[in-house]
Amino acid sequence: MVVNIDVPAWLTDALAASTGQPIDVAAREALLIEAYRRRLLSVGKLAEILGINSTPADRWLADRGVPLNYDVQDLEADRKTIDRLKRGGA
Repeated sequence: MVVNIDVPAWLTDALAASTGQPIDVAAREALLIEAYRRRLLSVGKLAEILGINSTPADRWLADRGVPLNYDVQDLEADRKTIDRLKRGGA
């Protein structure tokens, strides 16, 4: 999908200079980051959109100062999975 946004040239120039990227790339990244922060995208889906694997997607987020969406419930779910796997469960 193509989205057109009317932004003053001075702002696009400033954004491009501060990010070191063309404004369309910077805008796409900002949109993906915000979708991830709002939990509309998982790391896996983000990686798929970026055309990379999950581990590089983690690094991509970290390089942009975005913390992983991982909370206490996720930790507990992971602990249960590890316990089940240790017991030989599938």
